[in-house]
Amino acid sequence: MADIKAEFEQAAEAVKTLTQRPDNDVLLKLYALYKQGSEGDVNGAKPGFFDFVGSAKYEAWEKLKGTKPEEAMKKYIATVKSLMK
Repeated sequence: MADIKAEFEQAAEAVKTLTQRPDNDVLLKLYALYKQGSEGDVNGAKPGFFDFVGSAKYEAWEKLKGTKPEEAMKKYIATVKSLMK
């Protein structure tokens, strides 16, 4: 688990160095996988109706409910690696 966590943290840093900004769907996927991997299942109240960005992030993360953090970390790492190519 320590190795996957270190690789996860490296991927989180690597994503900041992308030369091209991913589209919004990929950004939401990255956000949700990162949150699931680092914090587990979604928590807190869903943002208000007019907070479109906050609501989209919350819903993307909520879709991963029940996913083990380690599995989310692996998917996050694989997604970042695919974007680095």
